[in-house]
Amino acid sequence: MATTRSAGLVLGLGIGGFVDGIVLHQLLGWHHMLSGWYPDDEHVNMLGDGFFHLLCLLLVLGGIALLVRAAPVSGRALTGWIIAGWGLFNLVEGLVDHQILGVHHVKHGPGQFLYDMAFLASGVVLMAVGYLLARSGHRAGDASRARVR
Repeated sequence: MATTRSAGLVLGLGIGGFVDGIVLHQLLGWHHMLSGWYPDDEHVNMLGDGFFHLLCLLLVLGGIALLVRAAPVSGRALTGWIIAGWGLFNLVEGLVDHQILGVHHVKHGPGQFLYDMAFLASGVVLMAVGYLLARSGHRAGDASRARVR
């Protein structure tokens, strides 16, 4: 059975990936998916970014499907789980792609380790904020459902 938590986390993973790809990859020109392996091949990096965005889209669609199955849902709880999922994306992507595989960094060059650590820290903060918001939404939702009965 789908839950608000699973729907929010999957949506947050997809949305977090989209924010990462749009802001860092496309607008700032940093952080292309395969730039650590193919630093001078713009075509390969563009394809890598495209497949990354396709994965993000599939995550968002999957999260919506889970959400529909989990209804009714508290808006605050769902928003919290989406934010937590975004943080989870930053944490997993930062650890796996930046630190373990080295396929790319947030911003290559001097200070790249600090950029990578800030990205990981943003994941932890987003997860904490999202979790706290989701918990408050679940409590508020439980109280409002109790009044309706």
